[in-house]
Amino acid sequence: MSPKQHRGEVTSDLLLDAALRVFVASGEQGLTVSAVVEASGVSLGSLYHHFGSIDGLIAALSHRWLDRLLGELAKALGDSGTAEEGIAAVVEAYLAFVREHSGPALLLHSPLSDRKGMARGRELRDAQEARVSELGGWIQLRVDSGELAPLPLPLIESLVLGPVVAVARRTLSGIDDIDLDEAARLLPEQIWRSVRA
Repeated sequence: MSPKQHRGEVTSDLLLDAALRVFVASGEQGLTVSAVVEASGVSLGSLYHHFGSIDGLIAALSHRWLDRLLGELAKALGDSGTAEEGIAAVVEAYLAFVREHSGPALLLHSPLSDRKGMARGRELRDAQEARVSELGGWIQLRVDSGELAPLPLPLIESLVLGPVVAVARRTLSGIDDIDLDEAARLLPEQIWRSVRA
C-alpha cells in the first residue's frame, strides 16, 4: 500500500469512527456533516472525497459493522457441528455482538438503518453477498441433510434471526426487561423447534 493510500485509509477510518460516536451521542438528528467533520478533525472536502455525502458515509459505516456481524455469525456456524448447535451458536454470537458493540448494534438496528435498508435492500444484500452466501450455504447443507425443515432459505433465516433481532432491538431501545444472557440460553431451543425437520 502506498503512503497516499494509507493516508486515505486513515482518513476514512477517522470519519467512520467519528460518525459512529456522533450517532451514539446525538442520534440520527445529530448525525450531520458538520458534526462528523468537527468530531473527526478531518476537512469537509475529505468527507466528500471519500464518501460523496453524509448518506455515503452512513452507508459505509453500516456496511463496515454489518460485515463484522455477519462474519461473527459465519464463524459461529463454522465452529458448530449439528444444525441445533449452529442455531445456538448464532443466537449467542448475535447477542454477544449486541452486548460488546452496543454503538454499532444501535446503528444497525436503528430506524435510520431500516429506512436505508428498505430503500436499498437489494444493493445492501449484494454488497454482503459473500457473507450471505456463506450463511445460506450452511442452511442449505442442513436442509439437504434433513436436519432443518425443507423451507425456503429466506424463511429459515427469518425464523432464526427474527426473534434474536427483536430481543436486540428491545434491549437497544432502552427497555430493560430482557437479560441478554438469559435470552441466549432460552431462545435457541425455541428457535430450533421452529426450524427442525
